[in-house]
Amino acid sequence: MTRRNPVNRAQRRVERPPRERFATRSLAYDVDGETARGTLYLPPGTDDPPAIVMAPGLAAERSFGYPAAAERFADAGYAAFCFDHRGFGASDGDDQAVSPTRQRADAAAALDRLSRVDALGSRRILWGTSLSGGTALSLAAERHDVDAAIGVAPLLDGRRLCRSRGGRYVVGGALIGIRDRLGRRIGRGRSVPVVGGSEEFALLTEPGTQRGYLDLVDRKSRWRNETPARSVVGLLGHRPIERIEEVTVPTLLLAGTDDPVVPAERVAEAAEQLDRGTFVSMPMDHFSAFGSDFEPAIGHQLSFLRDVFDRE
Repeated sequence: MTRRNPVNRAQRRVERPPRERFATRSLAYDVDGETARGTLYLPPGTDDPPAIVMAPGLAAERSFGYPAAAERFADAGYAAFCFDHRGFGASDGDDQAVSPTRQRADAAAALDRLSRVDALGSRRILWGTSLSGGTALSLAAERHDVDAAIGVAPLLDGRRLCRSRGGRYVVGGALIGIRDRLGRRIGRGRSVPVVGGSEEFALLTEPGTQRGYLDLVDRKSRWRNETPARSVVGLLGHRPIERIEEVTVPTLLLAGTDDPVVPAERVAEAAEQLDRGTFVSMPMDHFSAFGSDFEPAIGHQLSFLRDVFDRE
């Protein structure tokens, strides 16, 4: 029986299913003339399994802890397609820019790509964490081929997050983002850290986020702790909360009581606006659902999926 060694610091103690309990297949697909790439995890011996589209979180690659979750989904009888956004990992480009609009298009195209995989059934689940948790909900509000959605520590209002850091951050972020866009036209763009200390200007600056994020980085990854400064403008414009009432499919929002980025009470408020929402809070921070709190977090997700699809 072969097991994989953890590839990041946070998952040294995470239990992984035996390799023979799932199969994998590489998939590539076109998005606006560029190629996005990912891995499809398949449960052996399961006919027409529901398929989960898994998008990485804020400025992350699919290798940052997500394979462990995809393996558990496959072991439970679900297919899981975990892909890299364009600009990250194995997909085209390496600018590591955060663009909610572009990344929503990546997830939508991933849904379309799965419709051409014969091994899958017709049922689809949108899954995301942090920023992609919000993207999953906004896409679920638009698409008619989605049967459920899961948001793990979902970031639903980037503007509110930025405002919580003070007016100087909001104004400074807008200015540096505009300068970056103008500067890149002449080869003088600016970058900011993805995650940094409270004294730094970064996408994430809340206490504990720097260590929590970096502990999930794959040891073989070429990822850099930097993103174009225009990503701050993208974060300011990320507001899935405005469309949450349009989501009609069963939806799980899993929040952490120790999350400094997305406080659990805000996620609870959002869940109240869902037509068929399930809200669960547990002691975790913004990243520990893929590390020290992996087991209870994945357990809540699997319980939700069993409940939804057992009713069909």
